[in-house]
Amino acid sequence: MSSATKVTDETRLAEEIVGTLDADAVRVCSDDRDSIRFSVRSIGMKLRSIVLHRGALRRLLSDPAGPVKIEYLQRELRRAAGQRVEYAYPRKSVAVRRDLPSALKPLAQVR
Repeated sequence: MSSATKVTDETRLAEEIVGTLDADAVRVCSDDRDSIRFSVRSIGMKLRSIVLHRGALRRLLSDPAGPVKIEYLQRELRRAAGQRVEYAYPRKSVAVRRDLPSALKPLAQVR
C-alpha cells in the first residue's frame, strides 16, 4: 500500500468519524504528518476542536474489530460535543502511557 493511499484512507476514516456531527459546523483545520485537526463552529456545541492522531487511525483501519470501534468513537464524539472543549483520539493519558519506557510501565499501572 502506498503512502498516498494510507493518507487517503486515514483522512476518509477521520471524516467518517467526524461526520456524525453537523457537517456545516465541522471543517478540517490542519492536516499534518502526525494528526488531523478539525475545527468546530456551532452555537449549540461546547466542542471547539477535534484531534485524531494518524497512528491510531491506521491501527483502526487494520483492526478486525475496527467497525465496532469506529461506531463507539462516533457515539463518544457526539456525547463529548456538549461536554468538552477538545476531543482527542486516542486520549492523551492513553497515548502517554504507551510511550513510557518499559521500566516505568509498572508505576503507571499503579495510578
